Amino acid sequence: MKTKNETRPFGIRDKLAYAAGDAGCNLSFGLKSTVQTFWLVYMMMETGLFSILLLIVQAWDAINDPLIGSLIDNDKRRYKLGKYKQYIFLGACGLLIGGAAVFLPLNPQTTETWVKALVFIMGYVIWDAAYTMANVPYGTMLNLVTDKNEERASLSVFRSIGGAVGGMVPGMILPMLIWEKVTFNPANPTWFLDKIEIPEGAESQFAPEKFLTNPLTGVPYQEGDKVLSPLTGSQIEVLQGDMVFWAALIMGVLAFVFFIFMIKNITIRGDEYAHTTQESGEKVNLLKSFGTFMKNRPAVGCTIAAMGMFLGMQSATTANTIMFATHFGQASLSGLVQMVGFLPMFIFMPFATKLVKKHGKKEVASIGSIAGLIGGGILCIFPLCPMNLQLIVYMVGLVFFGLGMGFYNCVSWAMMGDAIDYQEWKFGQREEGVVYALHSFFRKLAQGVGPAAVIAIMGTSLIGYEAKFGTIGQSAQTAENMCWLVAILYMFSAVCQFIGVALVYNIDKKTLATMQTELVERRTEN
Repeated sequence: MKTKNETRPFGIRDKLAYAAGDAGCNLSFGLKSTVQTFWLVYMMMETGLFSILLLIVQAWDAINDPLIGSLIDNDKRRYKLGKYKQYIFLGACGLLIGGAAVFLPLNPQTTETWVKALVFIMGYVIWDAAYTMANVPYGTMLNLVTDKNEERASLSVFRSIGGAVGGMVPGMILPMLIWEKVTFNPANPTWFLDKIEIPEGAESQFAPEKFLTNPLTGVPYQEGDKVLSPLTGSQIEVLQGDMVFWAALIMGVLAFVFFIFMIKNITIRGDEYAHTTQESGEKVNLLKSFGTFMKNRPAVGCTIAAMGMFLGMQSATTANTIMFATHFGQASLSGLVQMVGFLPMFIFMPFATKLVKKHGKKEVASIGSIAGLIGGGILCIFPLCPMNLQLIVYMVGLVFFGLGMGFYNCVSWAMMGDAIDYQEWKFGQREEGVVYALHSFFRKLAQGVGPAAVIAIMGTSLIGYEAKFGTIGQSAQTAENMCWLVAILYMFSAVCQFIGVALVYNIDKKTLATMQTELVERRTEN
């Protein structure tokens, strides 16, 4: 007897709904880089302490994913919405306020350090629990919406579209709202110095009279003139903490709307409960599944590429914002410039399904990884260019890097779906929730280790970033060092992507066809 879900064939409604789901996820996920900027620049958290706090919350974040994945796999209860949709709904409700909880705008000068640390950890844990509750079942359900390879590839493409759209708001629009360009106000000409903590012995460096005259021309400022840093010559910008809080709250509401749209419009055609037990009826063994996962070569390849993306490109986001604030004096436009890297992905998306059908997912992603390497190389050149050319060269490198990431992102989730099938094909176990969650575990681990390591490096003599100075009082040498840090991080990301998809991932077009044929035969026999 057919169920209601089986009456509607796969179509554009499923694709749009799945895209909406990742738009909801990325409206929240896109705030992660802002979390680091908020606590580092606005709350002026010391780099060493903040890197430790990031490791703590991300360690829990990483552990949290497989635990929830295992919980979902072993949950046999029948929900009105369906198991996956029920968990997504609960996570969406939590994200309504969870995203804003980590951006409580305390007074950075008067709040004790231990209070800052406690508020950060509690806010992040609440936010992360809600995000994981929504994201793990969302990623898991791809294979259950359809069992056809081309349709899964199209879902992966639409997921990338939804993710890009959702990521644009926190990535491109948010910096324009939360960064204020300082212009000269005769009534209160040095109000922005109240936003930083001036250590003993550095009073002369921040003497008010230094901020009354243009350091490049020596001419006194007139009302409305851009105020430049006497150290770097770049325009001074101030991060508005209150705006970050309200923006995060609004994005939680938008994410909830996207999730509800997805829940109401996507159809799960596979059996959500088929993988909750093994043939013997035993529950999923997380430790055993971990060992099997490590033998799953395509899953490991996907994970290496994803970890490289987070250890490199995503870890560079905070450093990139500070680089734009201190070196270019354009922090408010940093997100817009970063979006240049996403343009090639949008250009590639309409052709993704056809290219995958003709050449295969691994093949397409491998070609993209070569473009990413070229982009990484160009980015490593931009700090050597004259100042008037640096931004142009930087953007050219981003275009090539974005092309590589665009190829990979459009098929990455479909590749991971094939890796889940590979586990069943090779090891006779189908554990969508656990395999996806373990993949997510390593992604989250990279999300924690990467930014923590980068922030710790920023605080060393290699970079010279001083948290108490915010972005106002960093030296010209520190600003230049930030350029090199960003360039190296992007290159590292490109190298990891190439290794993961081109060298480790082993499901080419021919292998995929063989695997799918044999799996259909096994399932038919059972």
